[in-house]
Formats: sequence, C-alpha cells, structure tokens
Amino acid sequence: MMSMQTFKVGAFAALTAAVLTACGGGGGDVAPGPAIDLTTARGTLVANPPVVLASFPTATDFKNVLNSSASGKGLLQIAGDPKCGINFHYMEYNTVGAVGEATNATGGIMVPQGTDPACTGPRPVLLYSHGTTVEKSYNIASPANGEAGLVAAMYAAQGWIVVTSNYAGYDASRLPYHPYLVAEQQSNDMIDALRAARKAFTVVGANDSGKLFLSGYSQGGHVSMATHKAMQSNYASEFKVTASGNMSGPYSLTNTLRTVYAGGVNAGASVFTPLILTAWQKAYGNLYTSPSDVYEAAYATGIETLMPGPLTFTQLFTSGKLPTKLFATGALVTADPALNALFASGVGTPNLLKESYRQAVLTNPNNPAWVAAAKNDLLSWTPARPVAMCYGAQDPTVFGTNTSDASTYFTGKGVKSLISVFNVEDAATVGPTLAGAFAAAKASAAADPALGASPAERVLGAYHGSLVPPFCNIAVRSYFQGVLAAGL
Repeated sequence: MMSMQTFKVGAFAALTAAVLTACGGGGGDVAPGPAIDLTTARGTLVANPPVVLASFPTATDFKNVLNSSASGKGLLQIAGDPKCGINFHYMEYNTVGAVGEATNATGGIMVPQGTDPACTGPRPVLLYSHGTTVEKSYNIASPANGEAGLVAAMYAAQGWIVVTSNYAGYDASRLPYHPYLVAEQQSNDMIDALRAARKAFTVVGANDSGKLFLSGYSQGGHVSMATHKAMQSNYASEFKVTASGNMSGPYSLTNTLRTVYAGGVNAGASVFTPLILTAWQKAYGNLYTSPSDVYEAAYATGIETLMPGPLTFTQLFTSGKLPTKLFATGALVTADPALNALFASGVGTPNLLKESYRQAVLTNPNNPAWVAAAKNDLLSWTPARPVAMCYGAQDPTVFGTNTSDASTYFTGKGVKSLISVFNVEDAATVGPTLAGAFAAAKASAAADPALGASPAERVLGAYHGSLVPPFCNIAVRSYFQGVLAAGL
C-alpha cells in the first residue's frame, strides 16, 4: 500500500517549466479557451481541452530528459528506448465520495506524439491507478511526479494512451477525506476519470483503438482490480476491458487485517491503519463513536484529517503526529526469523492503537471492521477477461499472501486459464533476465548505506516502494503486449 514516492525520476522536476507548451497561435492570434462544463454529473470533464502541463514532442526529447539524471538513466535501462514523445494533460472531472456525495477529482492524460508507427493510428488505452500517498498536493498528471515518470516511460513513450487519477481527496478535490480502499468509490472514481478523458480524446489527439487495459501498483493494484470488477459487473455495456495487470495490491483485505491484528504488523502499518479506518468510518459510519475509542490519546485528536495533508510520509513520524508502532505488545511469532523481526518492529511504545480496540476486533467476528474488510475484499467475483497479478514474494508492506489468496480464489472459480501470476523473485514466472535484474537491484540496495543501517534493513526499506515497481511494470507490460498480439 505504500507510496512509490521513493522511486523518483529526478530529471522531470527541473524540466517541467522548461517544456511547458505555449498556448495560443502565432501572429498575435488568440486561441479560443476551453469549453467549460459546470454540470455535476459523474464523469463530466470540467474544461475541454484539458491543460497541457508539459510537452515532449519527440522520442528524442523524452529520452534526453531521462538521460539528464542518474535515476532517469536507470529507468531508461529498464523501460527501454522511447518510441514516442508525450504530451502531459491535466484534467478536472466530477465523481462521487464514499457515500455517493457529489465531488470533484483531478487526473491526467498522457498522449503519445511522433511519427513512429507505435505512436500513430489507433492506440491502446491504459487506465492506471497510483499507490498510496499521504500528501494532499499529489499530482500524477505532472511529469515532475515520480510515479508519473515511471508510467510515462513504461507506457506512453511506447505508444499507449495513459489515463490517471489523483483520486478524490487529493490535489484540487473538494472532498475533505480520501476513500482509501473503499472499493466501490475508488472504482467509480477511476471510471469517471476515464469517462472524462474520453471526452477530450479527439481534441488532444488521442486515437483510442478500443483496447482498454487496467493497471495499478499497491493501493492502485487494489483499485485497478476493483475497477475491473466494477466494469464487468456494473458497466459492461459501457466498458470492455481487454485485460488487467494488478501489482502488489491488498486484494485479500480480511486475511491481511487478521494477520495485522494478530501481531503480524506490516511495514508502514501506523500510516495505513488510520487511512483505512477513517475511510471506512466515512463510508459506513459504524467503526467507532469517537477516534478516542480507537487511538491512544496522544494521536486521537485530528487524526481523521491528518491524511491527506501537507506532511510527507517521513514528516508524519518526525513531527510526532504518528508513531512507528501500531500496538504496544503482542508481536506475532512465526518460524521465519525475518518475519519475526519485521513484526516485532511494529510493536512497542509509543503506539497508535489502543489494546482495547484491538481486542474488540479480534474477539468479535461481527465487528464492523470485519464487515468493512469483507465488503472491500476482491475475492468476490469471477473475471471474464485476462487478469495478471505481479508482486514480490518478500514484500514487507503488502504481503504476498494477497496475491496467492486471489490466485487460489480465481482458480477455484474455474478461470485458471485467465489468471497469470508473476513473482519478480521467481525466474519461473518472470524469466531469468527479469529475475536476475531484480536480484541485482536488491544487491545494489543492500550495498547502499544511505538506505539503512544493515543490508537487510536497506532491502526491507526499499522493497515495496522502489525495488518492485519498475520490474512488475515490465512484467505487466509484456503481458499486455502478449494479449494484444494474441488478439484476445
């Protein structure tokens, strides 16, 4: 669930201003402004055409950007040479909150540019869902955003039209909270982003081939799978999903919650837990009467409005707004020393959750937390189109059991032929080249003293946010290319 903010493409930040596309024509002519739609229906595009934040007219322009920083060069090595330039568009659209209340959200459209055959004619569309972030100002439409840079290099620069959302509650959204892991709302949000983007396609030069792919990482993996489910179940006449490629998502929320509350505390749990509880409280209204029922006194006041907010992930801890420990005592003990060390690191004082609340959840199978988790589990549908899942087996943040649980569930529904699972640690699933490159990346992280005190801590800290994302994106992109080649 952790953000990919650690995976930065530093070159983009300095270049945004330098490559802003000028508006208006030459010779003193004034270009007409965008058409404005002030209605509040879901999927309304507020301004059409959307604003152009940045333009890289050719593949060479985009490659030069990547080559201007070490991180960009690393991304170039993984993603491959760009075939296309990219226009980055920023849009505002209307959607709904967790209880169906009207609100707005923002997002982006990345449109391939250039004369290469990969960049012209009808192009596939990728609807991409981003990972967890705690900062209100997050904007994946901007090329200065690290996750946007990754997706641009992997997809838009290879000829894919990419549609993204910042989600309700972020950037310029009026919603005063974020419906984190509320499957119905988040799928509605992504559907509305795609509806809005389609209204702009003809005016921004996006030629939709009709092939629709869904993907996302971490929180976004949950969102992309929830969106696939919703499109199939509720919007089949409007959307035809070609395939989804869901990466490191918490699909099995009930089992994850059971592990965490038993003391198997995942990395970052003291951030994810209030995001989840606040969202589910806003959606269902019955998880607690007051935050003080759940949180220790030092953290209860203001916690429902803490995220998204102005603080970074690190600043939430250094400012004292959140502790690093979830529970005071009771770490789960297993036969795996590495897991035991991870679980123990999330237990101690000061801690976030009251033991009384923890026990109320653990001892009551009908506790509203279990009901909410089950409602947002994604082990409750049967895909009719191809589904890929990619993950790293040693992930300390989103446990690999989420993917294995989902794979087992779908297989039990008789659709094993539609399911592909990629583990970046396993050459049998991703091939020796990709698995070898991932192993080399782990070794590099282990040797970097800036990432932690010991090699194991360095890998642990980088695993979910930095190491897995580019390699899972490569696996999923290859999978999508295979689906296209097979004409599925």
